[in-house]
Amino acid sequence: MIKITLNVVMAKRNISTGELAKLVGITPTNISILKTGKAKAIRFSTLEKICKALNCQPGDILTYVDTEDDDGINLRDF
Repeated sequence: MIKITLNVVMAKRNISTGELAKLVGITPTNISILKTGKAKAIRFSTLEKICKALNCQPGDILTYVDTEDDDGINLRDF
């Protein structure tokens, strides 16, 4: 599972959803969808613009979290 920490980076940079949306060139609604982790995908060009606007790396806002234990059980099912 990919965990989105965009809201954390935005808070550290003291930037609002509206401000980031203007800088990136997408709607505030789409920024909110990204912040809440409801997005199913993100274009590399959008990710690049977000990173430029926030002066961060993709790994600062996207983190891989293993959701299976050693027995192959999907922990998201619990």
